[in-house]
Amino acid sequence: MMERFAWKGRIKPGMQAEYKRRHDEIWPEMLALLKEAGIRNYTIWSDGRDVFGYYECEKGIAFAEKTQAQSPIVDRWNDYMEDVLELVMDPETGAQPKLQMLFKME
Repeated sequence: MMERFAWKGRIKPGMQAEYKRRHDEIWPEMLALLKEAGIRNYTIWSDGRDVFGYYECEKGIAFAEKTQAQSPIVDRWNDYMEDVLELVMDPETGAQPKLQMLFKME
């Protein structure tokens, strides 16, 4: 069964264009890792500085979290994004805290 994951963050003041540019030029190795983690249909939305990310995990959320947590590519990406994005990470998973789904219509 496909599991869904949603996260939120906040772009640092004045860094919206840079945040977009970095995602427009996302590293091929980062895309490959996300695919390896079973992540599909990944989208990031913004409302000013607030960002919301959503993706589907074909191998389950736990597998996606574990794959990302063990990757030096993700560590490098997080370091790369630190100057443009404010994220509170879950100390247990090393990933963004999961948002709770309250409604779903298919």
